[in-house]
Order: sequence, then structure tokens, then C-alpha cells
Amino acid sequence: MRYPTTHKEETRKKLLANARAIAKKGGFGTTGVDELMASIGLTGGAFYGHFPSKEALFAELLEHEISNSTDMLAGDRDSPPDHVAKRLRSYLSSYHALHPETGCVLPALGPEIARAGPEVRAAVEEGLKRLQKSWSSRIGDPDAAWALLAQCVGALVLSRAVESERTRKEILASSRRFIDQTHALDEAPAKPSKGS
Repeated sequence: MRYPTTHKEETRKKLLANARAIAKKGGFGTTGVDELMASIGLTGGAFYGHFPSKEALFAELLEHEISNSTDMLAGDRDSPPDHVAKRLRSYLSSYHALHPETGCVLPALGPEIARAGPEVRAAVEEGLKRLQKSWSSRIGDPDAAWALLAQCVGALVLSRAVESERTRKEILASSRRFIDQTHALDEAPAKPSKGS
């Protein structure tokens, strides 16, 4: 039986999508090629027809994840003035804390990213800089943009590290309140006009 010409590309996309969720939930380094391939109904031997190495899959996975997160968090010219406040409330939610497989890659795989090669870290850095620049222009403070990003990632890591739901919710709610009080995000400067 012959596969359609798009079969290999479709299989690669499915592998990438499943690997993103599996890695964010259980860690990339601890997940074997056989497990990744089994998630799409194939054997481990088929992996190398799609990626030259597990590291290559990790690099592509991170590139997609950082791009998706940056696009969603940064917004665009048509985003409302309270875009950052809305994104932060969503980011610092119990749902996000309880579902790493659907959320931001940084709190889920940060230590693995830090140990990755320079190309991977450079791609992550590029995405973070783009996000920081967007938030900086929206809130009018470059330092605060970095601090907000760091606080959000850190709060999510802490909320996932504790056992009790009460403590998790306290960490997230305290972070949301602190950000609202210190940065008055609901009163962010108006977005620039399209001509500027």
C-alpha cells in the first residue's frame, strides 16, 4: 500500500505535536524515542526517518513552542490596551499550573532548555526578547517587562512544585495581586496608533 505524498510531513507534524505535550508534562530528557513514537502509533525505529536525532526534535519543538507563546503573550497592534493584564491573569491560573502539556514551555522545560545547545538557547532568547519588547512598549518600562516575565515563570514553577491546592492557589493569587498593585496593568498606556 502506498502512502499519500503528504504522509511523511503529516506524521512529522503529529509527532511534533505529541512530543510537545509529552515533554511539557513529563520532561523531554526522560522521555524515550519509543514512547514518543508510540504516541502516534509507530515504532521507535521510524523516528529517524523524521528527525536525525532526539536533540533535533527538541530544537524544533522549542522553536514552535517559543514562537506560539510569544505570539499569544505579546499580542499585536490590534490587541486591547489591557492585553498584558489579561494574558498574565490567564498565565497565572490554576488551569495553567495543572496542565503543563497545554501551557508555556518555559516553566515546564526551563532547566532542560538551559542545558541545551547554543542554537536552542539563542532561539529561546530571541522569543523572550520579542516578548519583552512588546510588553515594554505596552507598560512603558523595559525593566518591569523582564521582571514580569520572570515573576510569571517563577510563580508557575513554584505553584507546580507544591503539593496542596491551597498553597498553589495562594502562590498564583498573590502573584496576580502583586503584579496588579505594583504595575497597574489595567491602566497600561494606550497602544500606539497604526501610523507610529
